[in-house]
Amino acid sequence: MSNYAECRADLDNYLTARVPVIGLRTIEQPRALRMVREIATQARRSNLPFWIYTRATGLRDLRSNVTVQDDRSLTGAMEFAAAQFTGRAQATLVLVDPDDLDTDTPFTRHVAELARLADANAGSIVLITDKPIWSGLQRLGMSLKLDLPDAAEMYATIDSFLSDHHGVVPIAWTQDDARKAAEFLQGVTEGEAVNLMATLVAKGSVEQDDVLALARSKDRIFSDLAGLERVQLKNDDYTIGGLSNLRDWLGRKHELMHADLRGTGLRPPRGVLLVGVPGCGKSLSAKAIASQWQLPLYRLDMASIHGMYLGESEGRMRDALETADRVAPCVLWIDEIEKGLSGGHDTNGVQQRIIGQFLFWLQESDSRAFVVATANDVRGLPPELLRKGRFDELFFVDLPDPADRKEIIELYYERYVKQRPDPDEVERLVDLSDGFAGSDIEASLHEVGAEILLRGGATVLTPSFVRDTFANTSPFSRTNPEKIEEIRAWGRERAVPAGRSAQTAATPGATGTRRVVFMGD
Repeated sequence: MSNYAECRADLDNYLTARVPVIGLRTIEQPRALRMVREIATQARRSNLPFWIYTRATGLRDLRSNVTVQDDRSLTGAMEFAAAQFTGRAQATLVLVDPDDLDTDTPFTRHVAELARLADANAGSIVLITDKPIWSGLQRLGMSLKLDLPDAAEMYATIDSFLSDHHGVVPIAWTQDDARKAAEFLQGVTEGEAVNLMATLVAKGSVEQDDVLALARSKDRIFSDLAGLERVQLKNDDYTIGGLSNLRDWLGRKHELMHADLRGTGLRPPRGVLLVGVPGCGKSLSAKAIASQWQLPLYRLDMASIHGMYLGESEGRMRDALETADRVAPCVLWIDEIEKGLSGGHDTNGVQQRIIGQFLFWLQESDSRAFVVATANDVRGLPPELLRKGRFDELFFVDLPDPADRKEIIELYYERYVKQRPDPDEVERLVDLSDGFAGSDIEASLHEVGAEILLRGGATVLTPSFVRDTFANTSPFSRTNPEKIEEIRAWGRERAVPAGRSAQTAATPGATGTRRVVFMGD
């Protein structure tokens, strides 16, 4: 049963039981009001009075929408209700989004007194609000929460909307497309979903490609996201060189990410933890996944999560993860996760509570938020994060082997030098780049491209010039060989290799750095 159906059934029971105060928490007033009207218009309640008050329209009859009195103030509405509760049985007053319900104020005490008056004559007050209700008032009755539409409700909304526009514009969606769109739109309100669908219709047709376009458009609804930073992807090529095992695995997860999982017992992919050598493509992978999967990319900024007041950090983390569920489908990037979740210096338990929140979300959330977490120093990570079942897989990103270096060199050579390299020259560069991370190769070829631009064309591009640039680059593996070897030793034993095979050779350059100058071709 959907949340709407459950909430409607409970509200129906509470009104039948004449509960004096019924708090209905929701951010969707129109949907909540539709629910109340459905209950009020049942035949068995046709003789029972129902009134509704909003700031914009004052006090009206809920069924006929006829104005009850000229005084449109909340005080006037409550005075009218007090008189009715005294003289009529089983009357119901619906107050929509009244102010100051969450604290002990003269207004909430006034509502409490009105509720006691209603209780004496089997009356009820329904409070529709998106805020908590003061405990002293809430204890007089019952509370309900109307969640955002689930996939089944969203499908019904989309299907109804498309039915209304068949024959008006060409619609290429199948039922499967509509169901996929419904899953993509989970986390938005019913009204927001209708607005997005109307935007598709407004362009003159609804094509199959619009399913993914709908997912991309969804994130435009959200702004000022708690703890999340929207990463705007440029029009650059985010192709990853090497990491073939990781790329193959991601290809399979991509299919599952967009698959219809109803009735399978499966949940969408949760994500991947990438650990390994700095500069080998871990952070680039998050951008590449979002670009290739055509999903928005959000970065969970752990620095913004931590606050100075008790409970502030946990609250921010909870808000950030709830927001990630709402903006899904998306890629959620957590860069250098060990710096945000390391509990080594936790003296007040905050870090452990944040870790607990994150692990619970990883385990229980069914949203299509695909997490790409990266870590350089895995020793700082809590052991429970590495347990199978938290992330879908733990990959170790090592220094690229010769075959991967060849692929990376060809990729960046074409990007920055704007031409295909000579195959024999590529082999020489592969040898020269032993111990290079992908970022070292990119930096070297970026420098070559910059020199070509500054010197006025490709006349500067000689084999010796490119080789000199590579030879004079000191990669991190040579300046910090002990650190790199420590990282690699951990990864060989505890993670799946992201490249073609696990690296077992000693760290290149462990005996020192080198600098070579080629004088000729």
